[in-house]
Amino acid sequence: MKRVAFVFTHGPHGGTSGREGLDALLATSALSEDVGVFFVGDGVLQLLPGQQPEKILARNYIATFGVLPLYDVDRCYLCQASLQERGLSQVTDWVLDAEVLAPDELRRELDGYDAVM
Repeated sequence: MKRVAFVFTHGPHGGTSGREGLDALLATSALSEDVGVFFVGDGVLQLLPGQQPEKILARNYIATFGVLPLYDVDRCYLCQASLQERGLSQVTDWVLDAEVLAPDELRRELDGYDAVM
């Protein structure tokens, strides 16, 4: 079975890529047991707690990231450099339990996947 990685690089609520990526991730998790999730660049903002998208009339899909372990998606990674660039390196209460990796470690982990979405 192929290893599939999902990489989130855009912030939430500015477009549909986050919500659509999450939907694709959930659908893929039903077909594959080897799924990894990577949050890089503005993608790290997807996991920030306390978001209020309803104030801009957007759908609140962020909490759905928290149920990924129920779908056996437990390999989740945050880019350490992306966190530092955005002043988020001290945040510890992410919506999803994710391992923080330096960029070179993140790249090595990502290279182990057969398909990257």
